[in-house]
Amino acid sequence: MKDHLKDLLEYSHYFNVELIKKFNDGDLHLAIPENSLKVFSHILNAQHIWNSRLEERETEFDVWTVHSKDELMELENNNFEKSLSILERLELDKSIFYKNSKGEQFQNSVQQILFHIVNHSTYHRGQIAFEMRKSGLEPVASDYIIYKREN
Repeated sequence: MKDHLKDLLEYSHYFNVELIKKFNDGDLHLAIPENSLKVFSHILNAQHIWNSRLEERETEFDVWTVHSKDELMELENNNFEKSLSILERLELDKSIFYKNSKGEQFQNSVQQILFHIVNHSTYHRGQIAFEMRKSGLEPVASDYIIYKREN
């Protein structure tokens, strides 16, 4: 299962990096819908928050903090490295107790949380693709099967 989760984290990281490249592609960055940067920042913030919960440490960002395009790659790479480190160090069936942004207490396994990180990112990349199409831009095609064909 760890190998599968690592593959999924690598898939998510790969397309997050591709999206960051698209955001910073010459003058194209001027045409990227403003909401797309907000949603992508949310993807990065959520992974940071989940990583922090898994490591039982304080978070640095709010779930809706918007980052500049210049910060995205560093945040993405830090998130990816943290998630891989967590995958290697923690047992997948270990229960993690945490509070959500509303202060409600919950419990989930490391495996569930790591899968959620990937699934949450995929969901929001789809929203970004929709926004880009509405703006007349070609989105990053980020389906898992495309990743597997290329990697």
